[in-house]
Amino acid sequence: MPLFGSNQSGREKWEPAAADSRLAHTAGANPSGVFTSDLSVSEYVLLGEAGFEPLGFVVGSSIYHVGMQQGRWSQNMEMQQLTQAMYNARELAISRMRAESDHLGADGIVGVNLKMQMYAWGQEVLEFVATGTAVKSLSGQGAHRAPDGRAFTSDLSAQDFFRLLAAGAVPVAFVLGTCVYHIAHQSAMQSLKQIGQNQEMVQFTQGVYDARELALSRMQAEADAARASGIVGVSVEVMNHVWGAHATEFLATGTAIRRLNDEHRLPETSPKPSFTLGLDR
Repeated sequence: MPLFGSNQSGREKWEPAAADSRLAHTAGANPSGVFTSDLSVSEYVLLGEAGFEPLGFVVGSSIYHVGMQQGRWSQNMEMQQLTQAMYNARELAISRMRAESDHLGADGIVGVNLKMQMYAWGQEVLEFVATGTAVKSLSGQGAHRAPDGRAFTSDLSAQDFFRLLAAGAVPVAFVLGTCVYHIAHQSAMQSLKQIGQNQEMVQFTQGVYDARELALSRMQAEADAARASGIVGVSVEVMNHVWGAHATEFLATGTAIRRLNDEHRLPETSPKPSFTLGLDR
């Protein structure tokens, strides 16, 4: 995988053998199976109104040892080795989640949630977990799939997914950009000069600006590579993890989307209101 890049093309090898038994009994892999999902009742109903059915709850996981990299005390700089590690760990989790959806023959994954968790047996070990609900279009046409022919991924709620389809667009991919950045320390003299003063911390501002812009530009590059026309639901998280106060990860995420042809738009779901104006009783 290229530095800071996302693997959005090609079919991933089926890796999580531990999930085979669970998936074999879901609706996607077995006509007599039951679907599983993290959808609420309202989301399940809306999904049906949008012309989709849930196939199964899909999971991808990667437990990763987060290493260390030395930053210069007084210099703002990206910790490129750590950035790459955080990318690799998340991409492994996402690719395994997508592999489960491929196994079910899904057209998409909705409600993607990407989280991290720690375990007591390793303070420098993080588990990266990607989850969502694999879905299939009732039309069976495959028009909603991503341009690479695989299932789309999206962190949109079922409500927002419905609105997106109604507007004539469809998700392409859950996209992310990350940057682990060392924010420079201040010298003792700089700290003394600021005592009692109201003033901008220019070095800190510039470092945070640079880090955030790197994360956002990389997220945008992923959407570009996925042949999307835009990104909705963008958020930027700031996390310190295990590196101390001056090494910080900036993580930008969102759902890349594309426009559909008019024949794939959802029909009007409610009559337009009518008004009678100018009546004088």
